Amino acid sequence: MPQPPLTGLRVLELTNYMAGPFCAMVLADLGADVIKVENPNGGDMSRANPPFVHGEGAGFMALNRNKRSVAINLKHPEGRDLLLALAEKADVLIENFRPGTTRDLGVHYEAVRERNPSIIYAAVSAFGQTGPYGPRAGLDLIVQGMSGLMSITGEEGGPPIKPGAPIADLTAALYTANAIQAAYIHKLKTGEGQFIDVSLFESAVALEAWETSGYLANGEVPKPLGSAHRTSAPYQAFRTSEGYVTLGATSPNNWRACCVVLGIEHLERDGRFETNAVRKANQDELAALIEAITVTQSSDHWYRKFEEAGVPCGILNRIDQVVADPHLIERGFVVDLPHTSAGMVRAMGSPMHLAATPVRMERAGPLLGEHTDEILGTLLGLDAVAIDRLVSAGAVARAASRLIITKAGF
Repeated sequence: MPQPPLTGLRVLELTNYMAGPFCAMVLADLGADVIKVENPNGGDMSRANPPFVHGEGAGFMALNRNKRSVAINLKHPEGRDLLLALAEKADVLIENFRPGTTRDLGVHYEAVRERNPSIIYAAVSAFGQTGPYGPRAGLDLIVQGMSGLMSITGEEGGPPIKPGAPIADLTAALYTANAIQAAYIHKLKTGEGQFIDVSLFESAVALEAWETSGYLANGEVPKPLGSAHRTSAPYQAFRTSEGYVTLGATSPNNWRACCVVLGIEHLERDGRFETNAVRKANQDELAALIEAITVTQSSDHWYRKFEEAGVPCGILNRIDQVVADPHLIERGFVVDLPHTSAGMVRAMGSPMHLAATPVRMERAGPLLGEHTDEILGTLLGLDAVAIDRLVSAGAVARAASRLIITKAGF
C-alpha cells in the first residue's frame, strides 16, 4: 500500500479540546507520527466530555484518531526533561496553551529550539502571542462574538446566533496545519525551523471575506441574512411541505431554469428580478414568491425537479440523515476505527482524497498513556526499570488496564 504523504514527520502535540487536536489530527491522517503528550491527571480535558462509548469520550476518540498517547507531568522536573528530550526527536511541536504557560513550564520555543534548532513550533491561542489581547484567555464562543461572526449569523432583527459548529476553533486548526506543512517544506529546503503563531480571533475574521471587503468598500455594516447570501439571490433555504430545501440560482441560465421549474417564467421579464443585482435588492419579495410555491410539495419533489433542470439544490438534512447519506457511505467517508477498550467505533473520515498517497484511518483516539512505554522505550531508549521509576516518581503514567471490547462501539 502507498504511504500517506507525511509519513516520517514526527509531531509532539501538547493540546486540549479542539483547535490543537483537530490540527494534529489532520497531520496524523496524512501520515505524521503524532505523539499526544497529556497530563497524567486526566489528560486532554475533552476525554471527560459526553457522550461516551464504553466509558470513552466519543468526541475525544474522533478528534484524536491515528495518534499515540504518552502521559507526562510537565510540572515535574523529570517530566519536563523528558518532553525536551522527545522534542530533540521531533520535527514539529504544537501547543494551544494560554500564552505564557509554556514558558512557566520551561517548554517554550526558545527552550525547545536550544535542544532542536530545526524544530517547527506552532502555538495556537485565542488572540495570538502578541498584541493587547494576547494574554487573555478565550474560547470559540468568545472569539465568534468578538470577530463579528455572531453579528452576521441568524435572522435580521433576531438575537445573536452562534454557528452550530465551533468555526473559530476549526478554522484556526486548518490554518495551523497548513502553516506547519508550509514550514516543513521550508525546512526540507533549508534545514531551518521556525515559530508559528496562529490565533482563533484572526482565523475567524479571515472567514468574513465578503463582509469585511464589502464594509471596506462602501462603509455599510453587514447584517445577518438568515440563510441568504451576501451578494446573490435566490440563494437560501426555502420551506417545503415537510422540511426545507436549499436553492442557489445565481447565474442567468440557472435563474431561467429555476423559473421554469417553479412555473414563474414571467418573473424573468419582471424588472425587479431581471438581473442578480436587482434580485438581491429585492430578495425578500423574491423569497416570499418562491416559498409560496415550494411549500406545496415535499423536499424530495423539489430536489428531483431542480436536479433534472440542472439547478443547484439540496435537501436540508439533520445529522442522522447526514451519517446515513449513501453518497458519503459510497465514498468511504463513514469509517469504523478500532479502539483498545471501546472496540470498533464509527466516525467520520477525512475529506482529503489523495490518489497516490491516501490518508490513513488506523485507530480511534488512544487511551491516556497508552503508548508511554512504547514511546519512551523506542525514542529515548529507556528500559522497563527506568520507566517504572518515572511512574513511581509521578513524572509519567501508563494507561490503566482496560477490558478490550470486540463488539461495535454503539
